[in-house]
Amino acid sequence: MKDLVEYLAKSVVDRPEAVRVQERRGREGPLYVVEVAPEDKGRLIGKGGRVIEAIRTLVRAYAKRKVGVEVR
Repeated sequence: MKDLVEYLAKSVVDRPEAVRVQERRGREGPLYVVEVAPEDKGRLIGKGGRVIEAIRTLVRAYAKRKVGVEVR
């Protein structure tokens, strides 16, 4: 799952080498924290949060359970 989140994040940003994904345990299931270069944060979040929401939807569909994705 971590690989999927990393792949999706790297495909959106300008500096894919700066993408780091950490897996943590959340209250409702796994939480993936995505760290990107400061100039790529807006690109990953997208206008109105559309890009990050699309990534969350894909990850949840793949996992078939509650999974969180957070940007830092």
